[in-house]
Amino acid sequence: MKRTYPRQIAAIIDEAMKRAGLTDSLNEQRASAAWPDVVGPVVNRYTSRRFVTDGVMHVYLTSAPLKNELSFNKSGLIAAINRIVGTDVVKEIQFH
Repeated sequence: MKRTYPRQIAAIIDEAMKRAGLTDSLNEQRASAAWPDVVGPVVNRYTSRRFVTDGVMHVYLTSAPLKNELSFNKSGLIAAINRIVGTDVVKEIQFH
């Protein structure tokens, strides 16, 4: 009989996600969920919608001046989101 050793549940789940081809989709969801942690509650209050597709995070804001302000710090926002997710998911951010 083959003897198996215990593994952490996180490793098992990651392996199952990789086999199913859902790792990229999960990372995109994690990046979208990280937005409030990166920008804080005040900026998040002006965010109406956000999603990530093909490495581009689309953020819909209700304030034009805030959209302009955030566009100056795109590279910092991208780095912070990718750091939280743990991989380079977001390559670009588009503000709408």
